[in-house]
Amino acid sequence: MAFWRKKPTRVGAKAKTLYDGVRGRAREERWYIAGQVPDTVDGRFDMMVLMLSLLTIRLERIDSDASRELIVALHELFVEDMDMSLRQIGVGDMVIGKHVGRTMSAFGGRLGAYRTAAFAGDTDDAWARALGRNLFREEGPPEAGRWAAAAAIAELGRLNEIPDADLLP
Repeated sequence: MAFWRKKPTRVGAKAKTLYDGVRGRAREERWYIAGQVPDTVDGRFDMMVLMLSLLTIRLERIDSDASRELIVALHELFVEDMDMSLRQIGVGDMVIGKHVGRTMSAFGGRLGAYRTAAFAGDTDDAWARALGRNLFREEGPPEAGRWAAAAAIAELGRLNEIPDADLLP
């Protein structure tokens, strides 16, 4: 560890653990095979955003200082991850900030769409519309949108079953 880095906090450690889980779930084959999400840089980005959005929505339901601090830490990890990923695919220092800015704008837009779907009562139609726009760019097969909607609802249900205390640092 570099000398200028601070010792990890409880929030930072919990965020890292949760973020690693987000990354693992976003990489599950089922999304790319049964769900027909394109196995591309964009498709993998969209899956990371979906999984992080679902976790964010779950943490927002807790409505505490600890959950808000954890959300910030998770989003900071996402920015670091996207920065590193962009650098690995060859984006240079001179334009990295612009690309990260676009990435965060895309994340914010998708998070808003997924919040709307979640607060619409977790209905298949609301999720299918949001995922059709964001995972498939309105070009995916209808059955893939329905499958992804059911899977996203199930994932949010799984997250909602986790006790608040188990999610927080």
